[in-house]
Amino acid sequence: MQQTLRRILVNIENMMIGKTEISELSLTALLAEGHVLLEDVSGVGKTMMVRELAKSVDAEFKRI
Repeated sequence: MQQTLRRILVNIENMMIGKTEISELSLTALLAEGHVLLEDVSGVGKTMMVRELAKSVDAEFKRI
């Protein structure tokens, strides 16, 4: 399982350099079946990061 989680984080890191902590916390929330609210300024890649996370775990991505 640890290798799979590492691969998912590497996939996200390939798209979003420097967002390791947010990526890890988002993946943790996903595994815990929790919720995440990402707040930041426009244009920093929040949507791109979540889209990549969804693609990495073969999940559906929809923007609200």
